[in-house]
Amino acid sequence: AGAGAGADGRCRAGLAELRARREELSGRIREEEAERGRLQGRVWALTQRLARTSESLARHLAARGELDRTIARAEEAYGKILESSQTLLDVLKEEIGNAGKAIEP
Repeated sequence: AGAGAGADGRCRAGLAELRARREELSGRIREEEAERGRLQGRVWALTQRLARTSESLARHLAARGELDRTIARAEEAYGKILESSQTLLDVLKEEIGNAGKAIEP
C-alpha cells in the first residue's frame, strides 16, 4: 500500500504542476488576446486616419494643380499685356516723333 500511495502522491503532484502550468499559460493567452485586441483597435484607428489623410491629400493636390494652372494662365496673360503695353509705347513714341517732324519748319 505504501508504494501505491507514493505513486498516487507523485501523480497528484504531477497533475497539480501541469494544472498550474496550464493556468499560467491561460493567463498569458488572456494577456496576449487583450494586447491583440488593443493592437487591432489601433490598426483600425490608424487605417481610418490613413484613409482621411489620403482623401485630404488628394483634395489638396487637386487644388494645387488648379492653382498651378490658374497661375500659368495669369502669367501668360500678364506677359501678353506687357508685350502689348510695350508695343503701344513703341507706337506712341513713333507717332510723337512723326508729329514732331510734321511740326518742324
